[in-house]
Amino acid sequence: MNAPPSRRGAERSEGSAVRIGALVPLTPPGWVEAGRHLLAGLELAVGEVNGAGGIDGRPLELVVRDTAADPRRAAAAVDELAGLGVAALAGEYHSVVARAAAARADALGLPFLCSSAVLDALTEKPTEWVARLPPAQSHGWQIYADFLLGAGHSRIAVATQPSVYWASGIRILRDHLAPRGGTVIELDARALAPAAVCDELVENRATALLLLVGFPEPAVSIVKSVRRDRRLADIMIGAPAGQPEFAEWSTSLGEDSAAIPFLRYLPERLGPLGARVETALRERLAEAPSFVAFEGYDTVAVLADLLRSHGSDRTRIAESWPRVAVEGTRGQIRFSRTPGINVWQWAWAPTQVVDRDPARPDRFRVLHVG
Repeated sequence: MNAPPSRRGAERSEGSAVRIGALVPLTPPGWVEAGRHLLAGLELAVGEVNGAGGIDGRPLELVVRDTAADPRRAAAAVDELAGLGVAALAGEYHSVVARAAAARADALGLPFLCSSAVLDALTEKPTEWVARLPPAQSHGWQIYADFLLGAGHSRIAVATQPSVYWASGIRILRDHLAPRGGTVIELDARALAPAAVCDELVENRATALLLLVGFPEPAVSIVKSVRRDRRLADIMIGAPAGQPEFAEWSTSLGEDSAAIPFLRYLPERLGPLGARVETALRERLAEAPSFVAFEGYDTVAVLADLLRSHGSDRTRIAESWPRVAVEGTRGQIRFSRTPGINVWQWAWAPTQVVDRDPARPDRFRVLHVG
């Protein structure tokens, strides 16, 4: 990879900090709880790196910027962090925001390890500067589609709002389900009140409703309306994007929060590293850590390994994505080129379909493993 000198990290005196820029949604309309979990994982890993001597004796420093789920704000943050001399970027939860950050990182020649955004088209063209930990949306949502078929659902309605992410999800579901006899029925959540969504579900004889909408609204109102409609007593509600993972979902919906399957990226059993990190994250968060917190920890684990090998030289870091071999909390992390994906991809993180147990909504049930 050839890059001009401006694409290299800032030269630093011995003992000065090695900086990583972190993009995290910490204020609305971003999903603040997801941002809090992501940041907890990032900070825990940075603390452990520094406790073990840092990067060749230099402390690792996390420079955090709040994206608030705003792509323009994220792009501006990338410009700012690049000017501050960060060696690499980490983070982001929202796919559309991560896409804007990835475009700027590619343009500036700044390595970006995306922690938690799954949109397949994270960049419009192949890039050497961006790598990603979570599975691509097409991988995870095909697993979810297989779960739906295995559970006997072939007429699937989706309540949706305009978004590149939701549109991509609908396309993935339709392409995967149609050859197997499945039908996807789109319901515009902007035009339909929750009661009208219920009417459409009855009229279309849907057996499952997937929530491809914002949280808390209109997701909460739709769930409550469907749960209270006697005509829909047997319908399954699903949320493949993972909203029920977070405590805010349970707090907002109470007993209605249970039995809504979603995707999460955890193994059935954590190994020794994962179990240790889970305990530390639980203490830091004062609640059970989500898969997003583990993604944050693994992001720093990978970048720290690269920084130990290559210092803060941005070009050398980006050139080394294909040589990464790091033990993460959820398995061995390696990056490769995956067909249809323009960034370096961990193929694939463990993927499950889970829901909250109706008997104990604070406990999750594994329904399907991809």
